[in-house]
Amino acid sequence: MKTLFGDAPAAETAVAMVDGEPVGFAVFYHTFSTILGKRGLHLDDLYISPQWRGKGLGTAMLRWLARLAVERDCGRFEWWCMKDNAPALEFYERIGAMKHDEVFILRMQGETIASFAEGRKVTLSGEN
Repeated sequence: MKTLFGDAPAAETAVAMVDGEPVGFAVFYHTFSTILGKRGLHLDDLYISPQWRGKGLGTAMLRWLARLAVERDCGRFEWWCMKDNAPALEFYERIGAMKHDEVFILRMQGETIASFAEGRKVTLSGEN
């Protein structure tokens, strides 16, 4: 909780409310593009309660984030989507988001980070 809501949060959070009740949230943070020479807005997580899905709340939250990106002079607004999430991918394409197949997401986590940082031999262990 401190990571999101402490004195120096690593990301920002927006909460969708209906009649005073939280029904969804978005977690986002800034990035920087050396190509554009501008910061960007990265959406890390978007969640809408199941009973509120399909009612426009996700679209409203994405639109709110897009306006925030414009206000903050961001050169891009981006997020990741699982390749097998066809309904989401179709929706994102309908609203004008482009898939970028020319890049890979590369990741180290857990013990792999520590091993690499310390110069120890790193073996692929199937970490995600």
